[in-house]
Amino acid sequence: MRALRFLLHKEFLQIKRNPFIPRLILMFPIMMICIAPLIADLEVRGITVAAVDNDHSQSSLRLIREIEASRYFLFNGMADSYASALRAIEKCDADIVVEIPRGFGKDLACGHSPEVLIVANAVNGTKGSLGTAYLSQIVATAAAKPTATRLSTPAITTLNLYNPRQNYKLFMIPAFMAIAMVIMGGFLPALNIVSEKEIGTIEQINVTPVSKAEFILAKLIPYWLIGFFVVTLCLLLSWVTWGIVPKGSLLLVYLLCGLLALIFSGLGLLVSNVSDTMQQAMFVMWFFVVCFMLMSGLFTPISSMPQWAQQLTLINPLRYFISAIRNVFIRGGGLASIWAQMIVLTAFAFTFGLLAIRSYRKNQ
Repeated sequence: MRALRFLLHKEFLQIKRNPFIPRLILMFPIMMICIAPLIADLEVRGITVAAVDNDHSQSSLRLIREIEASRYFLFNGMADSYASALRAIEKCDADIVVEIPRGFGKDLACGHSPEVLIVANAVNGTKGSLGTAYLSQIVATAAAKPTATRLSTPAITTLNLYNPRQNYKLFMIPAFMAIAMVIMGGFLPALNIVSEKEIGTIEQINVTPVSKAEFILAKLIPYWLIGFFVVTLCLLLSWVTWGIVPKGSLLLVYLLCGLLALIFSGLGLLVSNVSDTMQQAMFVMWFFVVCFMLMSGLFTPISSMPQWAQQLTLINPLRYFISAIRNVFIRGGGLASIWAQMIVLTAFAFTFGLLAIRSYRKNQ
C-alpha cells in the first residue's frame, strides 16, 4: 500500500502539471450542462406564418388568433390571396402558409370537418416538417372545439406522469452527465497510460516491484475522484442554471455514476493496454463510445430502432445507465425500481475490470 500512495502522488502531480486536464475538468461539465441542452433541444420556434382567410368568419378569426398565440410561430400578417402568400415563401419572408377556405365556419357549425391548406417551405426540411406538424395540431384542435350551435362534448386531456411539463432539458441533462462521466472515466485513463508508453516512463515503473493491481489502481483512483467531482459540478450547474434537481436519492445518482466510472475506466485501460500510440487509443475509444451513445437511448428511443438493433443494445452498458439515471433523476425512482439495471452494470464493471487487469503486462 505504500507503493500505491507514492503512485497516487505521482498521478495527481501529473494531472496538476498538465496544462490541459484541469481546464477540461472545469470547462467540459459547464459546456455539457449549460450549453449542450440549448443545442440539443429538438423544438423549432420562430416559424413565420402567413395566413389567407377566404372565410372572414368568427371561426376563421379564432383559428388565426390561436396561431398568433402559439409560442412556436411568428405571425407575418394576412395575405390578400394564396398567390401573394406563396410569393412571401419564395422571398423567404414566410416559412408556412395557411389558407382557410370559404365556408369554414359554416362547416364547423354543421359538424363537418373543413379542409385547411397548409403549405411549407421545404428548403429547411426540419423547420418545414415540424412547423407543419405544430400547425396541423392547432387546426385540428380548433376544428374539434364545440361551437355555440353544437352540444358540448367531454374534453379529453392528457396527463404526462413522466416529465409532465415535457421539458426537454430535464430529459437530456442526465444523459449529458453520462457523457461527462464517459469522457472523464474512459478517455483520460486510456490516454494517460498510452502517453507514458510514448514518453518511456512506463518502462521505469515496469522494472520496479510494483504489482499490477497497485499500478492499475493508481491509474484509476484519480479519475474516479475526478468523475465524482464532475458529477457534483453537473448537479450544481443544473440546479443553478436550469433549476433542475434530482427527484430521487442523490446517493443512488452517485452510485450509478460510480458504476459507470468503473465500467469505462476498465474499458479505457483495456484499450490502452493493447494500444501503442495515443492516436490509436483515441480512435478505438471513440469507436466504442460513439456506438454506445447512439445505441443507448440517449438521443433516439430504443423502441424506435430496428429489431436487430434493439437486441444489440442488450450488450451496451450505457443503455442500462441511461434508463436507471432517468428513472431516479426524473421519476424519483428508488432502489427497487433500478435493481435490475444495477446488477447488469455491476457485471459489466467486474468484467471490464478483470479484462483490464489480465491484459496488462509489465513487460510491454
